[in-house]
This record gives sequence, C-alpha cells and structure tokens, in this order.
Amino acid sequence: MVYSLDPVALDRACVDAVRNSPDHGKIHIEQRITERNGTHLLDYAEALGLGTQKYVLITIE
Repeated sequence: MVYSLDPVALDRACVDAVRNSPDHGKIHIEQRITERNGTHLLDYAEALGLGTQKYVLITIE
C-alpha cells in the first residue's frame, strides 16, 4: 500500500515500484505506461504545480 497527499509523488512511486519489481509480468504494465505517455504526464502534472516527483518511502511494519 502506498499513501501520499501528493498525487504526483504517489504516481511516481508506483511507476518506480513497477520498474524495480523482479516480477517478469511487469512488462505488460511497463508497456501501458509507455503507450500512454505515463512519465510525460507526470512531468506535465509537476509543471502545472500539482505536486512533485520527489518522494521518500517510509516502511511501516
């Protein structure tokens, strides 16, 4: 579960989690991100001032 009050940071963290996953099935999600210009949308959202792509992951056990 990932939580943030910053929607851009939340989306960036999710994209990074997929890309860093050892799961071989991630290729399908990576293709969708690429086909839909997902990282470009994050850049644009940040440029609009909707949030930032910088984040810090805090693990709670």
